[in-house]
Order: sequence, then structure tokens, then C-alpha cells
Amino acid sequence: MSAAARSEVIVDAPAGSVRGYAEDGLEIFKGLPYAAPPVGENRWRPPVELPRWEGVREATEFGASCIQVGSLPQSIYADDPGRQSEDCLSLNIWVPEGAENAPVFVWIYGGALVNGSSSFSIYDGAELARRGLVVVSINYRVGPLGYLAHPALSAESADGVSGNYGLLDQVAALRWVNRNIAAFGGDPDQVTIAGESAGALSVMYLMASPNARGLFHRAIAQSAYMLSTPELSEESFGMPSAEAVGSWLEEQLDADGIDALRAMDARRVTMGAVRAGYVPWGTIDGRILPRQLVDIFDDGEQAPVPLIAGFNSGEIRSLRRLLPPAASDADAYEAAIRNGYGDLADTVLGFYPPGNIDEAMLATTRDAMYGWTAERLVAKQTALGVPGYFYLFDHGYRAADEAGLHAFHASEIPYVFGTTRRTAPNWPEVPRNETERSLSRAMTDYWASFARTGTPVAEGQPDWAPYGENEAYMYFSEAPQLANHLLPGMYELHEQVMCRRRAADIPWNWNVGIIAPPMPPQASGCR
Repeated sequence: MSAAARSEVIVDAPAGSVRGYAEDGLEIFKGLPYAAPPVGENRWRPPVELPRWEGVREATEFGASCIQVGSLPQSIYADDPGRQSEDCLSLNIWVPEGAENAPVFVWIYGGALVNGSSSFSIYDGAELARRGLVVVSINYRVGPLGYLAHPALSAESADGVSGNYGLLDQVAALRWVNRNIAAFGGDPDQVTIAGESAGALSVMYLMASPNARGLFHRAIAQSAYMLSTPELSEESFGMPSAEAVGSWLEEQLDADGIDALRAMDARRVTMGAVRAGYVPWGTIDGRILPRQLVDIFDDGEQAPVPLIAGFNSGEIRSLRRLLPPAASDADAYEAAIRNGYGDLADTVLGFYPPGNIDEAMLATTRDAMYGWTAERLVAKQTALGVPGYFYLFDHGYRAADEAGLHAFHASEIPYVFGTTRRTAPNWPEVPRNETERSLSRAMTDYWASFARTGTPVAEGQPDWAPYGENEAYMYFSEAPQLANHLLPGMYELHEQVMCRRRAADIPWNWNVGIIAPPMPPQASGCR
């Protein structure tokens, strides 16, 4: 439909009046600011609530994306984030016409906390909104602008902490939703947060953060990774402190203190950080992120909300940069596994045998990062007495499979959003046939139903039992199938690895498989 065929819609919200547009049974509002621009003196400070604006704000175009380094042009993920600016804290809303007290679905994009944008067409909220949801997508600070910790920043903070600014942006967006979404027909007491990859990492951060408690009521984590995370001011698990990394980056950028870094052009900061090898993470600071995620979830201190969590069978096929160089042959592979895993080596070799070294390495990293995390999430929610719904996405199609990308990382997203025709330019083209349409309808239905009721249901599809019922999971291949006991023993193996490493102050991340450090002995408390 052309812009000329649209009709305007004006909503008077507590934040101020906004003018969006009605189209195809939806009301759409784009680029609404949820906090003050984090520029100048506000760079590397928590987001600040805006006063009510005067007049009617236009809301027909996406806001600027955070300044970022995009994916390589040849990447399947490469997409145009549009205009970029430090002034990037905005959100978008899709509303079914006539909505009243509708459940709210808040999407947090992925991109390794380095890049991403709510304007990517793959995240268009129209189909989910047509299922009766008010859909919100948000922009937040990424890269060093979003996650830099530094001793001087901690010193100027009333709480004595720094970093986590991108996470605090997400909290600010949820607070904006809580205050304003009723004016758009949404129910602030029925909010689901959802994200994929770094967006799913953000979902876990929000579940763990006291700052976000009560702002959401259900959660969806697609391909999350619960890895060891830097502490604010102390070395831990073989990693330097977040503040030490910030001081190092200051030197790499030839800056003299925080004032100089704040005066530096934001793109220069971002590009210089990438060239220096800076990697953004959340920071364990005792307040915003009180403890390591594994500890918070072990002790049942996370948000007690129903959860969907899962992973894709081909996660690492499109993320081969996470793999070490391959072993030269089967004997070298087995020797490396025995050196790294000790008394667990036979179990590891049983799961990841050397017959096909490439497939073994892909599966090892997939399970250690994504499979273990997804099952851990649903198991820990089950232990809290709330339902966790587990899934494996194993769907392939010709273009993806011929490129060696069967069920690759993020390939489930267009099926959830109903945007299989609106993917990035290099994305393997999804066929236009009933198999693809049917799978997409089912996944959109499941996700929308979960946001409405806390129970995922899809018309004409199997009932999705919670994980606690005999370790149930939904298997998404050609069509959804309910199954039990996914990869029996996988979760227990990687849980044991994490637990021993945690006890020995060793990181648990992608140092797995043939590059695993020697396995610490059995530790107290490790099953």
C-alpha cells in the first residue's frame, strides 16, 4: 500500500501526542524516543527519562540506529541499518486496530552487542500484531557506546558502577512501555520480552537484573548463550576486569581520560574499538547484574516468568569464526579431546566422535554455547515452578542447505515474524511454497499465543508440553513435532564442564572441543 493510501492516527500518550499511520488493519508508530539522547555529557551515563514533549510528534519513520560497525558485505546477515547516530534511543509500535488491553511483545535485536537495528525488515511486527499483539521493537546502545566500563565512569556514578548502558537502555524502554503502552491499546501487565542471540543474552540479563523486575511477565530466548562474564573491578575466570578493559581501550584510542573520550567523535570511538579488538559484554557489577548468570539461575534469583528457549541445529554453520583450526586428522582430534577433557573425554567423544571432524566441531561449539544454555534456562525455570518451553529448530531448505547452512544461526527469525520474504540481501532465499508458509504460520502462532497466555498453542499443530513433562521439546523441521529427551546427556555434560571450570576460576565459553584447557577435577557441588 502506498503512503498516499495510509490514513493518519494520533495518540495522546503520557509521553506526548504522536502521529502514526493506519495501514492494512494496523496502526504503526515508528521512531518514538524513550529516553534523552545519550550524547555529549550523557555519553556513558544511564538513560534519562524525557519530559513530556509539546505538540504532536511525527512517528512515521524509524529512528536512527546506534553508531556501529556493520557485518561484512558478503555476510548473510549484512543489512542496512539506515541512518546512524548517538541519538538512537527510540522504539516502534505495531497495534491491531481497535486494540484494548492487548498483550505486548517487546523485541530486542541481536548482533553480538556490536550492531543491529530495529529497522531491519526481518523484524517487521505486522504479522505478530495481526495475531492480536501490540508489538514493540527497540534500539539500544551497542559496542563501546553501550558497554564500556571504566574506573573514572564508576567513580562518577552514584552506585559506583559503569558499563551496562545498553542494558539500562532496554530497561528504560520497558519503563516507557509500562507508562505509555495503554494509550496505544496495550496491557502493561502482559509484557513479553523476546530476542535472539545477543537479544536473547539481553533477555537473560533482564531476567537477572533487579532493575527490570516487574517490567515483564514472560520471556523468549532464541539462541541465548550463558557464558562467563567480566566482573567490574576484579579479574575473574581468566578474564581482566571490565574497568581494566576500559582503561586499555582509552590507551588504544590515544585519549587522556573520560573527558577526552566523551569529546571524541562517536564513530571514531566505535571504529577504533573494533580495530583494537574490543568486545562488548555486560558487566557483573553487583547492582545491575549482581552475579554471574549461572549463579543467579542456580539460586533461583531470576525473574520467575514463563519462558520459551531453544536453539538451532546449525547454529555454528554461519558462525565459523567461533571454531578453532581443525585437527589434522582423527588421531590428533582424539588426542586433543583427551588432553582437554580428562575423565570426561570418553563422554565427549561419544557425543562428538572424530569420524567427521568438521561436524563434530560444529556440534561441540553449538552445544556448549547454545544447546546447553537453552536447556539450562528451561530447566531452571521449571525448578522455580514456572513453565519452560524448549525447542530445537532443524528446518532446512534448498538454498540454505546447498550453501552448507542448514538451520543456521538466526534462521528461525523470519518464521517467527512471518517475514520470510523480507530477509537481508544475502540471506538464503526461502522458497515460496506451502511447507514454508505453514511452518511460519505455526511458529508465529506459538509465539503469539505464548505472549497472550503464557502457553504456546498453534492452530492445527501439536500441543507444546512444558519441559518439565518428561523433558519435552518442540522439534521444528518440516512441521512442528513434539518429542522428549533432546540429545540425552548433552546438558549434563556441558553443565559438568561449566561447574568444574567455575570452581577452578576458568572461563566457560567457546574454549571447547579441541582447544579446551585441561579439565579441572570433580569439584564440590558439581553433579
